[in-house]
Order: sequence, then structure tokens, then C-alpha cells
Amino acid sequence: MHETKSGMTPDFFCEERKMNNVLFVVNAIGLGIGLAMDAFSVSLANGLNEPLMKNGRMMKIAGTFAFFQWFMPMVGWLLVTSFVQYFNAFSHFIPWIALILLLFIGGKMIKEAFDDEEEEVEKEVGKSTLFMQGIATSIDALSVGFTISEYNLMQAFMCSVIIAIVTFGICYVGIKIGKKFGMKLAGKASIFGGVILIAIGLEIFIKGMM
Repeated sequence: MHETKSGMTPDFFCEERKMNNVLFVVNAIGLGIGLAMDAFSVSLANGLNEPLMKNGRMMKIAGTFAFFQWFMPMVGWLLVTSFVQYFNAFSHFIPWIALILLLFIGGKMIKEAFDDEEEEVEKEVGKSTLFMQGIATSIDALSVGFTISEYNLMQAFMCSVIIAIVTFGICYVGIKIGKKFGMKLAGKASIFGGVILIAIGLEIFIKGMM
């Protein structure tokens, strides 16, 4: 077996590369789980609000959250590697943006629940609301740009893809759980879902301010 000048064999470098790849995937999965928790809670609220949701719509909602969890880390990586001083300034506004969006969406859900209290009408989450949910739950993922700033473009892309896949799975499960309890909670589900969204907004804001 051939040895390099440093005395290390090609097999050693091969094993080291494999270990680095494993660590890369594990780190990306860990980031995905951590970042998906807010999106999971919002998915739970959406399932509560729409207990008769079809599978295709469930995949669409989970896919929306997954897209934003892929998109935001990539934007963060680009900002950190290109315009770090501007990103530092913008990062202070992240908790405020998430709080305002989720307070608005959660308050709207609660208001609609009381407005329709006498009617047992199922409310679908609209495209604009889903878009705002996606931004609100993923905007803190911009900060992941700091975490992966040492990655090259391909590594950053693959890391974001893994985060998106993890997010999709977690959000899909969240919607299913929400649907199950939404059937039991009936008319009160929208109120509970709205409270969850407001709580998430406050949690993101407090965590961001600390």
C-alpha cells in the first residue's frame, strides 16, 4: 500500500472523507429539526383549522414550509459571504418581523373563529396566509448563513436541501396530528390554532431579543 509524504495512506483520506460526509449530513439534519419546530407548530395549527384537509393539500402546505426552509438558509449564506455588514444590520429586525406576521395571522384566525361561532364552517388557509406563515417560520433560518458560511456553494445548497426534506416530513406529521385533534375540537380548533401561532411569534421574538 502506498503512503503519502506525511505517512498517511490513501485509505486514511478516504475514511476521513466518509466521516466528514456523515458529519455534514448529521449536522444538516440537526439544523433541519431545530429550524422546523416553528413550522411544525404552525402546521399543527393549520391541521386544527382544517380537519378535512385532503392529502394533496397537506403535501402542498408541507412543501411550502420546506421551500422557505431551503430558500432562507441559501439567502443567509449569500448575504454572509457577500454582504456580511448589511446582513448583521438586518438580523436585528428578524424577531420583529416574525412577531408581527404571526400575531396578525393568529389574531385573524381567532377573530374568524368568533365571527363564525354559530356556523360550523371549515376555514381553508389561503395562499397569502400560507405565504406569510412560510416567511414567519423560516426568517430566523437566515441566521443559518452564519453557521454554514464556511461551506462552498454546493455544500450550502445540499445542506439547505436536507433541511427542506426534514422540514417537509415534520410539517406533514404536524398537519396529520392537527387534523386528528381538529375533528375532536370542532369549532374551537381555529381559536386554539390562533393561540398557537401567537405563542410561536412571542417565542421567536423573546428568543431573538435575548
